[in-house]
Amino acid sequence: MITYLEGVYWDLDGTIANTELEAHLPAFNNAFNELGINWNWDTNKYIQLLRINGGKNRIAYYSKLNKDHFSDDVIFKIHEKKQFHYLELIKKNSVNFKTGVSRLINELHRKKIRQFIVTSSSRNQVDLLVEYLFNGINPFEFIISSEDVELKKPNPLPYLKAVQLSGIKKNNSIVFEDSNPGLISSISAKLPTIFVPSNIPIVIDKNIKLDCILDTLGDENNVANVIKGPKLKKPYVDYSFLNDYLITISNAKN
Repeated sequence: MITYLEGVYWDLDGTIANTELEAHLPAFNNAFNELGINWNWDTNKYIQLLRINGGKNRIAYYSKLNKDHFSDDVIFKIHEKKQFHYLELIKKNSVNFKTGVSRLINELHRKKIRQFIVTSSSRNQVDLLVEYLFNGINPFEFIISSEDVELKKPNPLPYLKAVQLSGIKKNNSIVFEDSNPGLISSISAKLPTIFVPSNIPIVIDKNIKLDCILDTLGDENNVANVIKGPKLKKPYVDYSFLNDYLITISNAKN
């Protein structure tokens, strides 16, 4: 087999694990309650707010929308409290891997495929979640977090920085994403991108042109379905499928 795949860039929230409704949303509401702020985001409201990428940006947006007009200091304080509650929820085992993610990451790790995380989450949130999910064994070479770039997704900068640091050619790389901001970011960076939805319903932006869409990565008990992309040889997505995807893209260009 010709080897095309050298590196995989993983988004975190909604891609490696479903975290938004399980940990981020209750953490926001716990922070509001603790600080005496009369806000309570229900699931539908939070899904709408997820169009705004980054926790502090979300708070600032809602503050204006709600005509509270909080200062930067207040927004920072809310976000700091939210981070504390998020970390407490992670410690209480409130988050699990999405179907097939752990299996695929472990297979790629065994095959010496380099792996990275590119996320809009803060460094301490990422570090704790990775430590919890992977039992202290970190399969990722590096992490690009919200503190590492001036502009977050949907700007391409997070992925462009990751490519620069890894030194891997774009056509030997794959990105896994689950949201419009993430898809816009990776595709704008001209990286082959696979969309795997989270448990947050989204309508893919009509301007986003995807060539690989899966319903799940699958495992022995949950068959993956390819909505768009190469055919599966097994019931689940594996190294061979990812390599076939890059070969398909390469052939389409030539």
